[in-house]
Amino acid sequence: MQTIATLKRGEKGIIQNFDIDSIPLKLIEMGCLPGNEVELVQHAPFKDPLYINIDGSYVAIREETAVKISIKKVI
Repeated sequence: MQTIATLKRGEKGIIQNFDIDSIPLKLIEMGCLPGNEVELVQHAPFKDPLYINIDGSYVAIREETAVKISIKKVI
């Protein structure tokens, strides 16, 4: 299963699904919804947190949250 945490810098993916109870509401309000595109902008030192772009909204999320959001990579 591919997740946001498996993306490499500059790679993009389409959010497929996630457990709504395990994702912070603020992240959902910022556009982390199935069907939206996500791009990994960069990793912080030690790979946590991840800096991502979700449909124009830039946000930092913890790796423990990123592994819960499944994606389909965009080629």
